[in-house]
Amino acid sequence: MSPEDTEVIELAQALIRRPSRAGIDDYGPVLAVLEDWLDARDLPCRRLYDDAGRPVALLVEVAGGRPGPWWALDACVDTAPYGDEGAWSFPPDCGDVVDGWLRGRGAADSKLAAAMFCRIAAEAHARAAELRGGLAVLLDADEHTGGFGGARAYLADTAAVRPAGVMIGYPGRDEVVVGGRGLWRATIAVHASSGHSGSSRRTVGAVSRAARLVELLDEAELPGPVGQFPLPPKLTVTSCHGGEGFSVVPGLCELGLDIRTTPAFDADAAEALVRGAVAELDALLPGPRPTVITPMASWPPYRLAEDQQPAAALLAAATHEGLTVRPKTAGPSNIGNLLAGEGIPATAGFGVRYEGLHGTNERAYLADLPTVHAVYLRAVLRLLTAGSALP
Repeated sequence: MSPEDTEVIELAQALIRRPSRAGIDDYGPVLAVLEDWLDARDLPCRRLYDDAGRPVALLVEVAGGRPGPWWALDACVDTAPYGDEGAWSFPPDCGDVVDGWLRGRGAADSKLAAAMFCRIAAEAHARAAELRGGLAVLLDADEHTGGFGGARAYLADTAAVRPAGVMIGYPGRDEVVVGGRGLWRATIAVHASSGHSGSSRRTVGAVSRAARLVELLDEAELPGPVGQFPLPPKLTVTSCHGGEGFSVVPGLCELGLDIRTTPAFDADAAEALVRGAVAELDALLPGPRPTVITPMASWPPYRLAEDQQPAAALLAAATHEGLTVRPKTAGPSNIGNLLAGEGIPATAGFGVRYEGLHGTNERAYLADLPTVHAVYLRAVLRLLTAGSALP
C-alpha cells in the first residue's frame, strides 16, 4: 500500500467507528471526522442542510486555476442499520483490518469510497492551478433513508457550481454502472361498504376488491427490453393494509405499488396501466366510491453511452489500469436516476470487492484499493484537464 492508500484506510476506519445508521444515529460525529481530516489539509468544505435544518451532507470544493466544467464525486457516509448484531462475527463498528479486509458497517457502502474521494480531492487540490473547472466531492449523510437529502441539498445550493457529471462510489470492481431503471410508485385506496361479517347481506369487502386488483395488475402485460436498454420494466405490489377485526367487513384496503420503468415503458405508461386496471376493477366489482390512485414518486430511467462523460473517462481509466470492466444498467434505482431527472449524467458504481453489504459481516477487500484509487484519480484528472494526455 502507498502512503496515500494507507491514509485512506485510516480515515475509513475512523468513519466506521462513528456509527451513522440512517434514521438512527446523529450524523454530527461522522461529519466531524471528515471535517477534521479536510481542515488539516486546507481543503475547503461546508455542511449542507435540509429544509428542517438538519445536516445531510458535507461538500468539498476544489476550484481549478482555469475555466471549465465542474465534475463531482459522490459517496454516502450514512449506512444501513446493523440488523441482528448477534449474527455478526465482529462488532459492526469495529473498523479493523483482518486478512486484508476492512470490517464493519459502511466499509463497503460507502465509507471507504468516501475516504478515497477525500484523498483524491487532496491530490486535485495540490495541482489545482493546472486544472480546468473544478472538483466537488459530496459526502452524503442522507442516502440510506431513500430521501437522498444530501444530493438534493447539493443541487439546490445556489453557491455550488452545477456539475457536468457525477461519479458515485458504490462498490463492485467488475462493472461500471452507467444506467438504471426508473420508478413510478403509488398508493391505491380500495373502498367497499363496511358492515358486520355475520350479516345475511352479501358484501364484497375492500380486501377482496383489493385482491382482485392485485390479480389484474399481476396479469398485466409489460414489454420486454427494447433497443439499447437491456432490462424490461417490472411491476410489484409491495404492501397491502386493510381490515380491523374478524367481525367487520373492511371498508378500506390500501395497496403499495412499485413499477420499475424503462425508456420504452416510462412513468406515463406505468400510470396508464394502473389506471386501466383500476377502471376494470371498478366496473367488475363496483364499490361505494371510486378507487383512488395517489402517485408517490417518479424517477426517470437512464443509460449513458459508453463514449459519454463521465462514463467514458471511468471506463478508459479502468482499462489503462489493466482491468476488464463492463458497463452495466442496474435493476434497482439509485442517485443516478435523481441526477438524470436534473439532466446530469452519472455513473453509479465502481469500487472494491465486498461482502455483506446491507447484511451481516460487511467488509471491503483492501487489495483492490490501490487500483480503484488510481482509476478514479486518472478519470478525474482526465475530466479536469479537458482530455489532455496523461502519463
